[in-house]
Order: sequence, then C-alpha cells, then structure tokens
Amino acid sequence: MKPTTDARSTSSWHAAPLLVFGAHPDDIEFGCGGVVALATQSGGVAHFVVCSRGEAATNGTPRQRTVEAKRGAACLGASLEFLALGGDAHFEVRVAHVLKLAAIIRRVRPGVVLAPSPVENQHPDHAVLGKMVRDAARLARYGGVKELRRRPAHAIGALHFYAVGGEGELAQEKPVFVDVSAPAVSAAWERAMEAHATQARTRDYVKRQLARAAHHGARCGVAAAIPLYPGDPLVVDSLVPLARTARRF
Repeated sequence: MKPTTDARSTSSWHAAPLLVFGAHPDDIEFGCGGVVALATQSGGVAHFVVCSRGEAATNGTPRQRTVEAKRGAACLGASLEFLALGGDAHFEVRVAHVLKLAAIIRRVRPGVVLAPSPVENQHPDHAVLGKMVRDAARLARYGGVKELRRRPAHAIGALHFYAVGGEGELAQEKPVFVDVSAPAVSAAWERAMEAHATQARTRDYVKRQLARAAHHGARCGVAAAIPLYPGDPLVVDSLVPLARTARRF
C-alpha cells in the first residue's frame, strides 16, 4: 500500500516548527515552557501565538503584559505574535476565530501544535481556545475552505494539550510526560516564568508550577516533568519513543 500524500516520518515532523497557542500572555510559559525550552535547545524552532493581552487581569496592564510576553518568549528562544479573539475573558467558539487560527497553522506549517486543554472549570478562555485550536487544525487540512485559499492546506503531525494549572489536567486521560529536568531547560523555563512579574503580585505562580513539575516528575522517576495530552492516538515509526514509561517494572 502506498502512503498517503501527507504521510511523513517522525524525523520530518521534528524538523517542522513547533506552534504553541496561549489564551493570555503567561499561559504558554507557565503551562508548557519547559517543553518549549527542550525543543529549542535541541535545535528546533518554536512560535507563540498569544490570543489576548491580559486585558481583564487583576494585575498588570495590557502594555506591561505585552512586554512580559516578549521577554518570556525570548527566554525560551521562541518567536511571538498576538492575535485578537475578542479580548481576555471574552473568548467564544466562533467560526471566524477558528478560521483565523487555521490561517496561522497554514502560514507557520508546524509539525506539532500545543494548545490549552479543553477541560472545563478552569479559566474559561483556556478551554474555549483549546477547542478552537482543535477545530482549526482540522480546517487547516481542507483545501476547499474558501476563506483559507490564500495559502496551501496543511496537515499537522500532532496536537497536544497542555494544562496551565492542575485544574486543566485531563483526569481521565493518561498523559505523555516530557522530562524537563535538564539544568539548562529548567533554568530557561524558570526565567521565562519569572518574566511575568506582574502575575506574582498575589500568588507565587512560578513556585507552584515548579512544584507541579516535581510532582509529575516523581510519578515517572525524573526530577521534573510536564504532562501533555495527545489530541489523538499517537503513531510512531520507531520503537524508540515507546521504550520508556512512567512505571518502573
């Protein structure tokens, strides 16, 4: 049987950019910054799309948070753009918004996409954005979508969801744990989180995220780990990614 035209090897997807969506200026750094640092320090390219400027936040002005987002992305070696989807605390699932997200996927042409988990009972923007990115990844594949015809269709390799906080974790799903214990990776991640100084005025989010990573690391025998939740069953072309699990038999 001949492979389909969009079938690619794991190595080719690794060479494609990593595209990460966040609802607010600090979500990516707090939720999966260590994963991004691991990718860029391994020679990969990462691009952030932040879909508000934190307009509804208790701490920090949109201008301050924009500056912080740029600093955080720089600490992780990622490029950054902002996208307006109605404003902080005003996200709604709309076809127009999904098409904007799909257009970015077609432009960046990533291998892997990361988005906030669609779990309810967290900041509502997180769940809404996760659902829209899931739909956008599908629409980006369809060549006949008239609003997207300016760029060729693109099928991503995988969509993975990250949790900004513990309440966003998918309790019924087994995660893929990403080991972020390497000193250079953990240091870059911590610097990126600390870039969002306005958000530390009422709560030490950096300490909380590091503690969460240590907890997940203890679950799989490493110093620190970040859970990702695959949007679809994983397919590999080598046994190497399957040779290590959290359980030590």
